[in-house]
Amino acid sequence: MYNLLVTAINGDFEDGSYLWDKSRFLEYTNEDISLALKKLSTPHIENLKSYPCLFAYEGKESDVRIGFFTSIKDRDRTIHVTYEFLENIDAIPFDKLQPIVDSLDIRPWEMNRPHWAVKDEDLFEILQNHEILQANQVPKEDKQARPVEDKSSDVPVKNIQGFIQKVLNLGQKDGYEVFYRGHSNQKKYKLEPSLFRKDENGNWLYRDNEHILYRELLVSNSADFQSDVYTLDSLVRMQHYSLPTRLLDITSNPLIALYFACKSSPDENGEVIVFSMERKDVEYFDSDVASYIANLARLSQAEKNAIELNKDEFEEQSPIKKLLSFIKEEKSVIEKGTISGVNLRKIVCVKAKQSNDRISSQSGAFLLYGLDSKCNENNMDGMTISRIQVANKKSMLRELDLLNIRESTVFPYIKNSAKYLADKFKFDKSSQPAAGDAD
Repeated sequence: MYNLLVTAINGDFEDGSYLWDKSRFLEYTNEDISLALKKLSTPHIENLKSYPCLFAYEGKESDVRIGFFTSIKDRDRTIHVTYEFLENIDAIPFDKLQPIVDSLDIRPWEMNRPHWAVKDEDLFEILQNHEILQANQVPKEDKQARPVEDKSSDVPVKNIQGFIQKVLNLGQKDGYEVFYRGHSNQKKYKLEPSLFRKDENGNWLYRDNEHILYRELLVSNSADFQSDVYTLDSLVRMQHYSLPTRLLDITSNPLIALYFACKSSPDENGEVIVFSMERKDVEYFDSDVASYIANLARLSQAEKNAIELNKDEFEEQSPIKKLLSFIKEEKSVIEKGTISGVNLRKIVCVKAKQSNDRISSQSGAFLLYGLDSKCNENNMDGMTISRIQVANKKSMLRELDLLNIRESTVFPYIKNSAKYLADKFKFDKSSQPAAGDAD
């Protein structure tokens, strides 16, 4: 195992410390490792400190260095690290690494983007085998533990009564709103919208083509979007039709979330994630912040990558000018200086228009993810996150059915209603009395 750290500006790694945005952590990392490290527990931090680090620069033009972390501090949206280079290993020209990038699991285009990846390869062994390092330069390694996903100590609920009691025990403060999301497999699913999902090797599945996905669906089904006023309206409709977007569905009804936690993966524990936030932080479909973030969908990935969030003349950047032109299509007045890098990076809770029966029946709202946003699985800006484990799913679904929470009410289409009725009233020979039994 080793850490690959790539930054854009030559000399950035010379100070012995670096502040990483969490959105760049675990990019180009295999899915099983990424899942395990999504919660930076103390054991995981110690694991990362035991792995050697390869410090490299975007574009492959500068030499790389090798060292180890001395500290890793998990903050709200950032990770602060300190490190030391190994004194007995000089800087290595990247040209020497170029022939072995496949062995090091450095992927095409990976060196064109600042990020922190964790690679399942033996850095020192590979460099020694290719005579880039000598045996006497390789430190005696401490035992390197492969990261394993933390197991929660919470006892799962097994019936509706226990679930409702857990929800009530969490409480709700005055002036706060609470939303819920159900995951059928607590080990597998993360708090990420479909747009930001990766394959098992850590490669983006859809993100780089977001602007194309958005336009192609509008081109092929333009009539369906004619009533939409805001880009957010279109994203909500696209989400409804299962196009990958930067929206994540949540609900104000805990029983709806419980249904989704139980409806599949019967042999795995599910979970209901609970989000609590101040009511003033909940945005609406027509808010400026929602427009800023939603319209990122119309920029190419290259344009999004070119945005410098801390630039003094922020609105003079070419991608921001283009973004503002999109926003002005739906908002005639945008005051100069109202858009900022801080707004673009937010994850915001948005109440969208009840534009279809599914949103209405599911008491739906959304988390709208900003530029390179990545949710900390334990907390995020302005939101408190709690989790309720769920087991005994088959029995839970029967109890939910008694409360009118079922496929035909959660997905209110005539096809689902017909299927539910057909299954409910289907003749079942095993439930019939045997011949000769008394009435």
